[in-house]
Amino acid sequence: MSDGQPVPGSLYIYEPNKIAPIIFAVAYASSAVGHLWQCYHYKCFKILGLHPVCAVLFTVGYALREYGAFNYIYIGKQNMPNLIMYIMSQVFIFICPPLLELANYHVLGRIFRYVPYFPPLPPGKVLAVFGGLMSVVEAMNSLGVSLSANPSSSRSTQDLGSQLTIAALAIQFAIIISCFVLAGIFHWRCHRAGIRSRAVSAPLNTLYVSMFLIMVRCIYRFVEHLGNTAVYLGDVESLKTLSPILRYEWYFYIFEATLMLLNSVLWNVWNPGRYLPRNYHVYLDRDGVTEIEGEAKPDNRSFLAKVACTLTFGLLFRQKDDGAEKKPDNRPFLAKVVCVLSFGILCRNKDDAGSYWELKSVTRRY
Repeated sequence: MSDGQPVPGSLYIYEPNKIAPIIFAVAYASSAVGHLWQCYHYKCFKILGLHPVCAVLFTVGYALREYGAFNYIYIGKQNMPNLIMYIMSQVFIFICPPLLELANYHVLGRIFRYVPYFPPLPPGKVLAVFGGLMSVVEAMNSLGVSLSANPSSSRSTQDLGSQLTIAALAIQFAIIISCFVLAGIFHWRCHRAGIRSRAVSAPLNTLYVSMFLIMVRCIYRFVEHLGNTAVYLGDVESLKTLSPILRYEWYFYIFEATLMLLNSVLWNVWNPGRYLPRNYHVYLDRDGVTEIEGEAKPDNRSFLAKVACTLTFGLLFRQKDDGAEKKPDNRPFLAKVVCVLSFGILCRNKDDAGSYWELKSVTRRY
């Protein structure tokens, strides 16, 4: 690993390790194979499909980093392939954590659907709200990384990229905290109601650990960009003033590569498809034991409308009467605002004692 001494002309600041990228590329590729098999076996592409995608992107990113470990000098246009490979490697590696966080919101929404009595946010709104926010984070993050990772650009361009990354990380951190609050409130309500089902506790506990890993990585990246990040490859004295996080390679492999690999393996081991019903219309009864199979309503939307709904995380072209028969809400506007801001803790609808859906179904024991 790097000893912190800058190497003139190195795109990485230091001389990159030549073995670590191979190890992580193989590890992520193995995790990707595991995720693909599990998604097929448990029929859970809908909630965990982003995990094999991200594992493949990580594999490509570290494979490109292995190329960069032998081709890391950039002194002009004659080394342009080195620069292109370096930027691509950085983008592939750094765009994945927000996508993995989005996958966690898929899981949270699915758990809320399974126990529809206690979510502080309607299950259908989880992906719409957090997915919309994460799309903004992903756009800012991708643009920020591509600008700040290019050492041949001007200082103002690098600073702009760093500021975009900081803003994206700050928003991401706030979203993570919101997720912890929502999941914690839901978990507490289930515990108070005596629901001890492993189909609820196992995915939730895995979600907590996963979000914690992503949060630590988020803090690491935030601290990195708060320091001096302007890179001038030919100025050794300037490179020595850079943040230690940029000058020592082990920071990257511990707080980026290892944490995200642990997150990927975590979902390999505790795949929610092992615990949650494959049928989205199966819900847990209030007794915490009986599972209820709800009535599936026909979806008469066109194919394009369904695609648009998926791409906008359910914000547009949602199915009318999406399986929900909502009870009248007679609260004043201010009470509704307070309820939303407090994640459903305060000023809840008094008539909201029942399920979010009216479950017209046949009860089955599984």
